[in-house]
Amino acid sequence: MSRTSFGDKMLSFSIYFLLTILAFVTFYPFWNAAVVSFNNGTDTILGGVTFWPRDFTLDNYEIVFQDKRLMNGFIISVLRTISGTVLAILATAILAYGMSRRELIGRKYYMIMCIVTMYFSGGLIPSFLLIRSLGLMNTFWVMVIPGIISVWNMIVFRTFFLALPVGLEESAKIDGSNNWGVLFRIVLPLSGPVIATLSLFTAIYHWNDWFTASIYINNIDLLPIQTKLQQILNSNIMSDQMGQMDSAALGRMAQMKSVTTKSLSMATMMVATLPIICVYPFVQKYFVKGVLVGSLKE
Repeated sequence: MSRTSFGDKMLSFSIYFLLTILAFVTFYPFWNAAVVSFNNGTDTILGGVTFWPRDFTLDNYEIVFQDKRLMNGFIISVLRTISGTVLAILATAILAYGMSRRELIGRKYYMIMCIVTMYFSGGLIPSFLLIRSLGLMNTFWVMVIPGIISVWNMIVFRTFFLALPVGLEESAKIDGSNNWGVLFRIVLPLSGPVIATLSLFTAIYHWNDWFTASIYINNIDLLPIQTKLQQILNSNIMSDQMGQMDSAALGRMAQMKSVTTKSLSMATMMVATLPIICVYPFVQKYFVKGVLVGSLKE
């Protein structure tokens, strides 16, 4: 039995030590935000609140959940994430299946056209004019339809479809199935890991995106919670945001001396962050398998 040398032990110790430091530096800001959200806002101003709440309170979350505008933004974010993810994965998979068909005439030129869009775009002003001409301004679908196709996800889907045995499609067509039947009955059921992985990436994009709504939506009732959170975190318009809060929540906040701007911001951040974090454990096992299986073969 070989013994581990002193140099190998020191190398392992150094690696684990650096990884521990990296994990701490990455996780601590989120943990501290959670601690501040559960701490008395007035006490937080005094400083020294680091790893545990010094004066525990739920007043910050009570204000958040009582504000109908914030809860409406949360619902908008949930609806956007669900509808945007489902439509994006479905449309991207259909496009990728068509691009993977070897009998498609000119498919290489179509791929070049798609790849060009990954590196060059029309810019913000042409995009704004296009959205306005399509009548999508101040609508829910302006957050869903423009991002319904992802070229990167299409390439991953296409590469995975090309790696599937040709005999599966041939046997299905012998049994009388058409291309739609092959896609929905054979190809997509076999693409579970890729679908799960790309669905998570797409859901994270829709859940975290605040910029789209801030550009194309003026109706405050259609703003997702991330856009409202960005407005709360912006100290220059904090007074305007507070003035737009529900009157009941404002009255409750006035009675609670424990609630401050910072504590309210941290509580809103936790409400906006935790739902998407809770999804990770359920799809984590698909990450490596889903991404690599769609990128190793052509």
